[in-house]
Amino acid sequence: MRQPPMPVLLLLPSLLLSSGTEGAKALIACGHPRMLNRMVGGDDALEGEWPWQVSIQHDGVHFCGGSLIAPKWVLTAAHCFSNTSDLTIYRVLLGALQLLQPGPHAVYIPVKRVESNPLYKGMASSADVALVELQAPVTFTSHILPVCLPDPSLIFKPGMNCWVTGWGSPSEQDRLPNPRILQKLAVPIIDTPKCNLLYSKDAESGFQLKTIKDDMLCAGFVEGKKDACKGDSGGPLVCLVNQSWVQAGVISWGEGCARRNRPGVYIRVTSHHYWIHQIIPELQFQRKASSQQQQDPRRQQHLWGNSAPCLAAHAVMLVLVALLTIL
Repeated sequence: MRQPPMPVLLLLPSLLLSSGTEGAKALIACGHPRMLNRMVGGDDALEGEWPWQVSIQHDGVHFCGGSLIAPKWVLTAAHCFSNTSDLTIYRVLLGALQLLQPGPHAVYIPVKRVESNPLYKGMASSADVALVELQAPVTFTSHILPVCLPDPSLIFKPGMNCWVTGWGSPSEQDRLPNPRILQKLAVPIIDTPKCNLLYSKDAESGFQLKTIKDDMLCAGFVEGKKDACKGDSGGPLVCLVNQSWVQAGVISWGEGCARRNRPGVYIRVTSHHYWIHQIIPELQFQRKASSQQQQDPRRQQHLWGNSAPCLAAHAVMLVLVALLTIL
């Protein structure tokens, strides 16, 4: 008796997800985690909730966050790499929920190259962004997926609620307790004039007044109490845009952690679109949806890479269908 063909078709999505080929990778949409349930107000992240979050480690110790944006590239802060003379001491952890026991979904990949933005001039300056090239491309899974990067046409308006994630300290004095579970925090975007006004209040005498530059973005709370902190640097600030998670900012600096009138300061990803594109020319960016795209949700899914892999996948489907009809 002939076996029913359905199991072959059911295997296809998992084959495309787990395959290490470039064609299969290109079929994975950025900014679409498989984990859909979100615990608003919770501190601990959930398994597979933020699959682009990475831990950048120095001699096996976490010191900065970052976000996976392509199979071989991670976006982070330039101040995380003040010394790049010996890259063998750096590695990137992907697919982990906790640092103490990363679990079966996690992988470590050594760092091949670090490209810091040449305009970066030191802590709290503009252009605090860097691109980290991995020694080998990562295979996308349900726990390891890229986040979308925004085209300059995307605007993140004040009041928009976004999320920041990381394994940093919960306060200025404390270290994240074991097993060091990834933390998440919802934060509203604050407009630049208001943020500059907040940072001018209660300024300590003898300290240079910090200003929010054009390529910076503020997010957080006037009253403080909730914020990114030490060890979160380089991690992503992401916002949900047209059903895709898009990275609005890179955690850069702040005066202390969670202090009143001192919200977190991030580098705007859109401000460095051209520089990122120069280094990773094949990377595509999430654009503002047209009215036609908004009416047709099927067109909102943004895939990085060219159309050739999709055509290849289509050909595979046709072959499978042909084989099944023969059977």
